[in-house]
Amino acid sequence: MPLNRRTFLESSVAVGAGAALTTGVAAAPAQAHGGRPGRVRRYSFTVMGTTDLHGNVFNWDYFTDKEFDDKAHNDVGLAKISTLVDQVREAKGRRNTLLIDAGDTIQGTQLSYYYAKVDPITARRGPVHPMAQAMNAIGYDAAALGNHEFNYGIPVLRKFEEQCDFPLLGANALDAKTLRPAFPPYSMHRLRTPCGRDVRVAVLGLTNPGIAIWDKANVSGRMVFPGLEEQAAKWVPKLRSMGADVVVVSAHSGSSGTSSYGDQLPHVENAAGLVAEQVPGIDAILVGHAHTEIPEYRVKNKATGKDVVLSEPLKWGQRLTLFDFDLVWEKGRWVVEKVAAQVLNSNAVEEDPKIVGLLADEHEKVVAYVNQVIGTSTARMATADAPWKDEPIIDLINHVQAETVREALAGGAYAALPVLSQASCFSRTAAIPAGQVTIRDAAGLYVFENTLEARLLTGAQVKDYLEFSARYYVQTPAGAPVDTAKLTNADGTPDYNYDAVYGVTYEIDIARPAGSRIVNLSFGGSPIDPAGQFVLAVNNYRASGGGAFPHVANAQQLWANSDEIRNTIIQWVKAKGSVDPGQFASVDWKLTRDGVPVF
Repeated sequence: MPLNRRTFLESSVAVGAGAALTTGVAAAPAQAHGGRPGRVRRYSFTVMGTTDLHGNVFNWDYFTDKEFDDKAHNDVGLAKISTLVDQVREAKGRRNTLLIDAGDTIQGTQLSYYYAKVDPITARRGPVHPMAQAMNAIGYDAAALGNHEFNYGIPVLRKFEEQCDFPLLGANALDAKTLRPAFPPYSMHRLRTPCGRDVRVAVLGLTNPGIAIWDKANVSGRMVFPGLEEQAAKWVPKLRSMGADVVVVSAHSGSSGTSSYGDQLPHVENAAGLVAEQVPGIDAILVGHAHTEIPEYRVKNKATGKDVVLSEPLKWGQRLTLFDFDLVWEKGRWVVEKVAAQVLNSNAVEEDPKIVGLLADEHEKVVAYVNQVIGTSTARMATADAPWKDEPIIDLINHVQAETVREALAGGAYAALPVLSQASCFSRTAAIPAGQVTIRDAAGLYVFENTLEARLLTGAQVKDYLEFSARYYVQTPAGAPVDTAKLTNADGTPDYNYDAVYGVTYEIDIARPAGSRIVNLSFGGSPIDPAGQFVLAVNNYRASGGGAFPHVANAQQLWANSDEIRNTIIQWVKAKGSVDPGQFASVDWKLTRDGVPVF
């Protein structure tokens, strides 16, 4: 879609009859009440919401090649969401409902990857993206842009936008030259009532300002992403002046008012709560980005004193949010009397056969693709202990990255410098089997679309980097029992924000406080030279400030690659034919307490 097209969208729907939900949600009144003098006129409707679908259509894990399951027995995918949506529409009356999304739609599974890279939707006579097909069939009314929408570049995003029957909204995604909206800022929807005046519901879409950093290569010079609060303050009054009776914000931004990126971001990353607090005129906010479950959260607006209701359904289609609105006719206009929110669990229903049948061929193509054999391995490698031990499977990632960077720098000014590499344990269930290795085995090590860079650091900066990473461990005194279930994720640090660095040797003394844990840091058998220069092979997420690791975001970039690290690993395995841990794996770091190894 060209820039600035369709910045105002309106749909009209009429009232229908309601029926009981089988998911335990009571049916709301399906029509407004009124007509006789003195009788209060009321109307109720429901806005349903999803977020962070990340390419999940089916309840299927392409990395394990079986039905998705976790410890809580959650289910995932739009096929499940479709069943819930149908039940809500039957209970409330289809014409009394809207369905919206808060972003991160087209990245995350091998299904979405396949149609961005292997059989891309941008090809001449290319396919329609499975997420567009599913969301169109379900009948979405609007969706906000997520930051991961930009991972595959703007051409893929624009093609996806073209294929959707609903608008992709981003009031704070602006054209870099004109500073005008690059996508529709909002959509307007009419809900017809029998009282003589329709209810007009505005949906304002806001995305994450971190896109400017995380996808700099794709958006620099083309788009800018100002803060959510300032753009909401600009648009909400406009929507009210245009006659909106209800304003719902769909925000790809967490509720907390914090950032996991330190001072790297130009604006607050998780600003949904701040928007509710600071911008008057908003009735509800569908929250995304943070991958947390918030059935209902109320924030008092400072200007009006009124509550704004926030809700965040769990990622991947595990939950569906319901915002139930009760309106009353007062002084010639509709006024929101009450808003309540809840989430429905998709594991309570079966997949919608309509969606399953619609995308069965696409699913089978991707299953066949990920099960292609690309080589063999002489031993089984797994990530189960990787959060607290130097495991060969993480060494494999680091070895491939270091080798790739070393080859890229060969013959240049930095060819003689030692190359180090960082890698995280993205999944504690990933494994490379002994024997045949498939694409899904290799891809399962690297579930994100990160690309590889080379940054220049000093020995002192490497030590600072490792100290920051070591915050991941809970301080555990010498002699105290060690429970691996409680050893990691100190202060909420996720696994993907703990880096093991390859190419140096070191110990992490977990008996010491964070910031002073790295001991015996050596390179080539000698203590590391604080002034020495090192090349760090690092993913673009970390290099752009992800996790707020010190030094790397401001370090000199020596080289960068546009191909995903996942593909680099796959191509490396194909080229080698056989993976032998004996050729690259070694124990270069370990956890200690007062010099005594923990394991």
